[in-house]
Amino acid sequence: MNEGKDQYRLKLNYPASWWKNMWREALPSGNGKIGAAVYGGIKDETILINHEELWHLGKKDEVPDVRHTLAETRKWMSQGKYMTASWNLTNALKEKGYKTRLASRLPLGALKVTMPCEHAFKNYGRVLNMETGEVSVKWRDGQKIYERKLFVSRADDLIAYEITSNRASIRADVYLALHESEGGKLSDRVPLLVESAEGKVKAPYYYYATKNEDGTDLGAVLRVIPTNGQMKEGQGCLQLINTGKILILVKVFVKGERQKDWKRLTEELANIESNYHKLLTRHVELHRPLFQSAKIELTAHDNPRSNEELLLEAYSGEAPTTLIEKMWAYGRYLFISGTRPKGQPFGLYGLWFGDYRLMWGHHMANENIQMMYWHSNVGGLIEFTPALFDYYDRMMEDFRRNARHLYGCRGIFIPAGTTPGIGVPNQVVPVIMNWTGAAGWLAKHFYDYFLFSGDQVFLKEKALPFMREAALFYEDFLVLGDDGFYKIYPSVSPENTPENHMPKDGQPLAHPMPTTINATADFAIIKELLSHLIEGSRIVGGKALDKIDQWEAMLAKIPDYQVNEDGAIREWMHPDFADRYEHRHLSHIYPIFPGQEFTREDNPTLFTAFETAVKQRLIGAQTGWSLVHMSSIYARMGDGDKALECLNILAQSCLMNNFFTLHNDWRDMGICMNSQTAPVQLDANLGWINAVQEMLIYVSSSLVKLLPALPSKWKQGKVENLCFTTGKISFSWDVEAKQFLGKIVAQRETAIRIVLPEFCQYNFENLHANIRVIDSNCLDIKLSKAEVLILHSV
Repeated sequence: MNEGKDQYRLKLNYPASWWKNMWREALPSGNGKIGAAVYGGIKDETILINHEELWHLGKKDEVPDVRHTLAETRKWMSQGKYMTASWNLTNALKEKGYKTRLASRLPLGALKVTMPCEHAFKNYGRVLNMETGEVSVKWRDGQKIYERKLFVSRADDLIAYEITSNRASIRADVYLALHESEGGKLSDRVPLLVESAEGKVKAPYYYYATKNEDGTDLGAVLRVIPTNGQMKEGQGCLQLINTGKILILVKVFVKGERQKDWKRLTEELANIESNYHKLLTRHVELHRPLFQSAKIELTAHDNPRSNEELLLEAYSGEAPTTLIEKMWAYGRYLFISGTRPKGQPFGLYGLWFGDYRLMWGHHMANENIQMMYWHSNVGGLIEFTPALFDYYDRMMEDFRRNARHLYGCRGIFIPAGTTPGIGVPNQVVPVIMNWTGAAGWLAKHFYDYFLFSGDQVFLKEKALPFMREAALFYEDFLVLGDDGFYKIYPSVSPENTPENHMPKDGQPLAHPMPTTINATADFAIIKELLSHLIEGSRIVGGKALDKIDQWEAMLAKIPDYQVNEDGAIREWMHPDFADRYEHRHLSHIYPIFPGQEFTREDNPTLFTAFETAVKQRLIGAQTGWSLVHMSSIYARMGDGDKALECLNILAQSCLMNNFFTLHNDWRDMGICMNSQTAPVQLDANLGWINAVQEMLIYVSSSLVKLLPALPSKWKQGKVENLCFTTGKISFSWDVEAKQFLGKIVAQRETAIRIVLPEFCQYNFENLHANIRVIDSNCLDIKLSKAEVLILHSV
């Protein structure tokens, strides 16, 4: 199934070539539950296999009751002894022997394929077709042309892998095994996995299993279906000789018992369709509608260039528009392939991780997990978001106990880092322990889901209860100052340290003294949380109204944002803390993005101060994810060229040849945070989606702006089926021809203001009676469900 546009294909002319851990440059396929990453060379190919439910190496301690430390911490802070205060809670936990450790994702195993090479290869290429989820590798060996193809089926919950040739003479050895890792000897790092690993050959099947630390088995069954030729049981593998075609089907199991699961999967594989094309067709019928639920075209024609060619152009300083466009599609592909509505939320490595103790392989809620879901509502992938809510809902008892034992508060305290079942503090350092904003930030996603879905049952039964518990914590935690306004302390602006509290000797410490008073981000999150609670409670009515007066009174006691001597919004609203611009996080810009507290039109002076704060950030301190965050912020500020420049810099510094994004550049080129380790972090892949969407459309519950931050380079383009809160919108534009055409489809009763791009003139004379013209490019519209409105330039 090779049809499709080049726009939706990743083409590579080079194999995975990263020195060690080549899985980093693999081509990914997945069905949201199982991930397969294809890498290696012509002779030896590896298909790394992962499953969403596999974790290991975690350790969960009972959280000791150290609530007494809050008063102590505040006393030290009141005396200006900030370093002592910063470590007070952290040290108390350590003194109690508290040693919770986050789990790490566990690779399930690997499908290994070895084929002989008779000649030096020619015409090598590997391709990912995002429309189908199929990975293919093709090359010429003398007169023979080989192709290996793979996908992970949504329909049949298996990995399908086919080897074909133009000559009926394919030779291959095939087996399953533990995935090899370059992080040291597996027998030293995960001895139980090595000791309990088992592989059995019984043609046409191969059986593989090993044991996780919880005592359960994990593994897979492989069935080989050759066309002609011979198949025999080799030493630890299935050997195929002189076959015309080889079909390999793999089914996996987790948290099971090997003998029972081997038998069950053997029966399933024996009865499955044994035609690769038919299996692929069934899968594509489910995959393609998800991938194509929205479309963006920024280039007029397909561009057949390879990833390597596109990256070479990006290295010169300006990414080709084809790469920008392709990365938007790729992020969506990774998202729908790496998570599912009723499964685990998308992780920083997706379902394509190849090490046993990943660097930052957990879910991080001081930016990263939120970034991976920013795009979903507007991008038409809202159905995947419930996995995020279910994940945190399952750990609410941990979060309640955290609030009581750490701070003596009601409600919930969510640590920034969590893994399944481990919702207690784990990264025991001040920058994490003293930050209370995770629950409030996550609450935005709950409420936004309601706004876009219109699901009042969800609002009443899931969103409002979560939000009320997040607010309950602040009811107890906030302190009323002598001036009548709230004071929040300890308070953290993730993960920055004030300039005047940095080490004077220049010693490189990750988080020297991040614990402060009145971080701007903390107050912004609280304001948003309370505002949404009030709005949502009024929608539900009844008993939900009981605390509105209290929340409104709390809102009135939140201090105004402050501006520093540079004309920038202060990151900390307290005189003891000086702004530090050399940092990757932009948490204090929260009121503009990801929040929507006000627009430039609402308060131009304050908006400009936020804009100045972003421009003050030093580019050399950024990372892959912070660059896409900055891009989204610039888009919110209406500066499309600056937003695009951030993506250009990311493409120069943090993009691998398979288009996986990295946390940082490892080459010290001065346009990104320098570190010898540059872990894969796919949050930037998904943040890229949002950044592009923000340039093309701004959406709130009351306002839609079309092309609000159009880069000067994007002269023309087309968008299909992006979403606003009550409908969908498609539009096309041509700046030089001064043309615009838009189509709005109301999916529910709609009342919204539309702001159209200013480079065109419009004729509003013949519009529906429920359209009110505000000015030459601004309308208030009211539409009934299923009603369609066409807007076009004159």
